[in-house]
Amino acid sequence: MAVWAVGFILTVILFLVMLFLTLALYPFDKKRKIVHAQCYWWADALTILNPYWKVSVTGLENIDKGKTYVIVVNHQSLADIIILYKTKMQFKWVAKESLFKVPFVGWCLSLAKHIKLSRGEFSSIKKAYRDAANWLRNGVSVLFFPEGTRSETNEMREFQNGAFKIALKERKPILPIVLDGTRRAIPKGSWVFAAKVQCRLRVLPAIDSTAFGAAEFDRLKNITRTQLAAASS
Repeated sequence: MAVWAVGFILTVILFLVMLFLTLALYPFDKKRKIVHAQCYWWADALTILNPYWKVSVTGLENIDKGKTYVIVVNHQSLADIIILYKTKMQFKWVAKESLFKVPFVGWCLSLAKHIKLSRGEFSSIKKAYRDAANWLRNGVSVLFFPEGTRSETNEMREFQNGAFKIALKERKPILPIVLDGTRRAIPKGSWVFAAKVQCRLRVLPAIDSTAFGAAEFDRLKNITRTQLAAASS
């Protein structure tokens, strides 16, 4: 309970800081990069103060801060959101709309202008991909969980096509990131820390989408999934 109490307090503080900076820097931070960057200290504090989590991050040398990526990550739990901020990357999530309704956490997502997606609604999906393309054209990376939902086993689910179609259309490299251990950090359907876990994040080398034809999204998808699966085994 103490861990969640501390986490809740930190999240409330994060929201207040983000809200203040959104208002104070509104004319100067249109992409909400400064607002987004506040999540870095939040993630560091949560992981340092959480006695249940031991987090390792590797492969940061594969991130070129001067490039814009379509970031592709396997999805294991809500802890993924926290751990991914430890890359210190600027990006916009493509996240399900229900997350934006969660008090404080969802409000922070809205303040940072992340991308809402309502599953099963064609108009929402179309708008989400249009928003993603606009961010990429404006030099901001976009992060996708191509499995669509969290995997309940160590086996990754099948990948959806959207991220790879956008990468080819916008000619942006794919940046694969593999997560391991976060499923046990916050088990699906539970808010209880059951045991100490080792959470690992590994950034893999980027995949150049310009080496693929405009219609080769399926090949790009399969190559990315194979690399993520190999790195997580």
